[in-house]
Amino acid sequence: MKIIENSYYHIYNRGNNKNPIFFKEDNYSYFLTKLEKHLRQSCTLYAYCLMPNHFHLFLKVNHKHDFELGIKNFFISYTKSINKAYGRVGGLFQGRYRASVVNSDSYYSRVITYIHQNPLMTGLVKKLEDYRYSSYSKYLTNDPAFIDKAPVLDWFGGLDNFIRSHQIINTYEAL
Repeated sequence: MKIIENSYYHIYNRGNNKNPIFFKEDNYSYFLTKLEKHLRQSCTLYAYCLMPNHFHLFLKVNHKHDFELGIKNFFISYTKSINKAYGRVGGLFQGRYRASVVNSDSYYSRVITYIHQNPLMTGLVKKLEDYRYSSYSKYLTNDPAFIDKAPVLDWFGGLDNFIRSHQIINTYEAL
C-alpha cells in the first residue's frame, strides 16, 4: 500500500506462521520503546494493542518519507533484538506490515474500539482496563503517554463516551 502524508492508518502485522512476537513481559515494553524511538518524529499514534502473536496500531502519518524509513528500521531493530535474545534466525513477522487507510468517520471510531477490544474478544482479559499492552488504560489516566489522547477523546465526545463506546461489544468483520 502506498502511504500518503497526513492520512490515518490501521497498521498491523503478526508473527511468522502465527507464532509469538512477544516471548516475555519485557518484550512488550521494549517494542513500545523501539516504536517511539523510530516513529515519534514521523507520525502521531492514537491507539495500539500488542497481542502475543500480533499487534495493531492506529496512527496518522505526518511525514511519509520519515515514516517509511522509521517503520522499516523499527521492524529490523526489534527483529534483530528478539533473534539475538532468543537464539532465533530469520523473519519474526509474517512479511511486510499491513496498512489500511482510515478514510471515514465510522471507520475512525470502529478501528479504535476494535484495537482496544482485541484482548477482551480473544479471552485474554475480562475487562479492557486489565490488559497492560493496550493504549486503552492510558486513556483512563493522566499519566504521560506516547499516544495523543486529546483528539481521540474529543472525537468520542469525552472520556465517558469513549469508555461507553468500548463497552459495547460488536462482532467485527476483519479490519
